[in-house]
Amino acid sequence: MIKKLHHIVLFLFSTLYLAQVDVVYNDLVWSDEFSTNGAVDNTKWFHQTQLPVAGGWYNNEQQHYTNLITNSFASNGELNIVAKKETFTDQGYTKNYTSARLNSKFAFKYGRIDVRAKVPKNQGTWPAIWLLGKNVNEPGGYFASTFGNTNWPACGEIDMMEYGIFPSAPENFIQSTLHTPSSSGNSVNHGGMLASSDITANYHIYSMNWSPNQITFLLDGVAYYTYNPSVKNSSTWPFDKEQYLLLNIAMGGVAGNIPSTFTNASMIIDYVRVYQNITPDNVAPTQFTATVGAVTSDSVELLLNATDNFGAITYQISGGAAQTVYGTSGIPKSVIISGLSPTTSYTFTVSASDASGNTAANNPITVNATTLSNINTACSGTSTLASQGAFSTGYKYDFQTTGTDVKITFELLDTDKTGVVAYLWKQTPFTETPMTNVSGKKFSGTITGQTAGSTINYAVKFAYAGGMSVTKYYSYVVGDACISLGVTDFFKAKELLYPNPVENSLNLKLPENKNTVTLYDFSGKKLFEKNVGTTLDLDFSSCTAGTYLIRIENSKRANTYKIVKK
Repeated sequence: MIKKLHHIVLFLFSTLYLAQVDVVYNDLVWSDEFSTNGAVDNTKWFHQTQLPVAGGWYNNEQQHYTNLITNSFASNGELNIVAKKETFTDQGYTKNYTSARLNSKFAFKYGRIDVRAKVPKNQGTWPAIWLLGKNVNEPGGYFASTFGNTNWPACGEIDMMEYGIFPSAPENFIQSTLHTPSSSGNSVNHGGMLASSDITANYHIYSMNWSPNQITFLLDGVAYYTYNPSVKNSSTWPFDKEQYLLLNIAMGGVAGNIPSTFTNASMIIDYVRVYQNITPDNVAPTQFTATVGAVTSDSVELLLNATDNFGAITYQISGGAAQTVYGTSGIPKSVIISGLSPTTSYTFTVSASDASGNTAANNPITVNATTLSNINTACSGTSTLASQGAFSTGYKYDFQTTGTDVKITFELLDTDKTGVVAYLWKQTPFTETPMTNVSGKKFSGTITGQTAGSTINYAVKFAYAGGMSVTKYYSYVVGDACISLGVTDFFKAKELLYPNPVENSLNLKLPENKNTVTLYDFSGKKLFEKNVGTTLDLDFSSCTAGTYLIRIENSKRANTYKIVKK
């Protein structure tokens, strides 16, 4: 294959990529374009063939890994890793399948890997692009004899791409997983995305961006999972040491039964490229701004922005709960400070720096905000608001409390998205949990052991063919049925409240004899409260133009309605 630079594709890939990572790595430091036909370049790759345990590999895999050219070779600008059905005896053991497992002779700490590849989907195969700590004590590994002083999973394992071990996942769904002492084996640290086209027939770019702060996985330039534990220690973050790359196809074991009809399967790799930043960065972020966005009863949104030559910004925030967040040069960053008290004034201090520690000249910026009174509207509704990506039609959301459990349901309304799967995002500390498909594009998830009266903050990531969109984060008070707090569309309240919009006097015609009527401005400030019978004329003549909330409570129900003052 003659390699070509597809400038438009690369530009789009770079644009998507820059918008979704915390540190941008620009300098190509190691690569293989597989431009020489024949055996794999042994200055760059090592064939790992030694069986690590008596008689076999981990996970009950059924293959021998070999250094035979029939299992791994370069041809026409492509690396071919071939799993085959054949009887093969090595190290005193006979197996019915062969394959190849390549170790890179290059190890690095922090950077980006891009691998452009076609991935086999044959039943019983487990193709993988992954990394292990250079210090892993694994018999037969390239670095083991010199650096292997740490057992798995303390060495850390990063599975950039794996396919074939997720029977419940849809076809062409790629997953990435991290293994650490805090979660190994069936790790909870994983995420995935549906490819935009068949992964065997078409090339896709599998990427990992690894910084001191987080690890982000991307498919064709679209980020689908970021690992960023709030506490980084040897248990949660063994990713502060060099790692090396592995390419292989395993057979059987956790990949399931191998059909009797299987003959061979190939993973074809166009290139492997590793990027780091070599050029010293001495330029500080500029054009740093920090302002207040949306405010609720328990949260304040901070809108942050800055420009930097290396593309990544680090924001240090104090006030509320101190935290560090990461943004992209020139792209506004929305940060929700949650867990605040209603009707309370807060002062937030924000500083901006880059990955090299250069600080903005106008550090720090101080912003002030006052939270609203406790008027919650998040039990259910329809919205198009997104924290990542975008929605064309929108989505429905619903929160319901049963005992100490909260059931969260989201339904994607967009008709232009296919192959949809959903993940529940917890805001602080960040977690990602697969949701259950109820029907169509409707998904649910249940969080257990919640405390009544506490506030939780969740969003949903919809992953689909070619991309992903994430809803806004919704704050929900556990136990709240929103009967007394849910804002009803005022067009549905014409029989109770009229005229609406109102100019001077609002007429209330109520079905019950005993009612409590409370008027709030839209910030949540109480303006009026009175016990009334079936009718009330409420004077609005002295009110300023804008939106108001009126709560009507009686023995049977309580509802809150939106009123517009002309």
